[in-house]
Amino acid sequence: MTKGNSTKITDELYRYMLAHNPPLDEIQRGLVATTYEKFPDVADMQSAEEQGPLLAFLVRLTGARHIVEVGTFTGFSTLSMARALPEGGRLIACDVSEEWTTYGRRAWEAAGVADRIELRIAPALDTLRAMPAEPHIDLAYVDADKENQIAYWEELVPRLRPGGLIVTDNTLFHGAVLDASATGSAAGVRAFNDHVSADPRMESVLLAISDGLTLSRKR
Repeated sequence: MTKGNSTKITDELYRYMLAHNPPLDEIQRGLVATTYEKFPDVADMQSAEEQGPLLAFLVRLTGARHIVEVGTFTGFSTLSMARALPEGGRLIACDVSEEWTTYGRRAWEAAGVADRIELRIAPALDTLRAMPAEPHIDLAYVDADKENQIAYWEELVPRLRPGGLIVTDNTLFHGAVLDASATGSAAGVRAFNDHVSADPRMESVLLAISDGLTLSRKR
């Protein structure tokens, strides 16, 4: 097997990359800083800085008007996608924590996009199963509990329009996907990756972005 890219992402190279991407604005940076201040033990649940501009880019690229986010945390990814929505676009954000999402709500209000976001505090599977069964979702971003990823996938795919996109975070899971004896979340991600690559309804690519990002397009 030929390894195509051997570039090591040093701290200096990472900063260079960020400097050549669309910059985060004041509200986004404030939300990132607040997340690390208020929730230092779980702040790594926040999507990586480079993923904000990427998610916004994908919203514009696909022309998405109806987005579903599974796993909102403090709302950085939500904010990034909502800002890219066209007029009349809608984002349904699924999470189980009022505490975490309180900070997201404040940022969404400050950014003037709160009217585009519908936050649903409930188990995400319940929220997804209550949605119309026909294809209507343009883009979904999945960044939640890893042991339920296949279940989320199976609720989202039938509701995704042809050509629609599912973006799944943490699909390399800190390298633990290599461990055949993995348990818990790592085992969930391993099973999910196998499930996705074998699904004939979708075409998918797993990219080495941050902790692994899988892009899946409905055929």
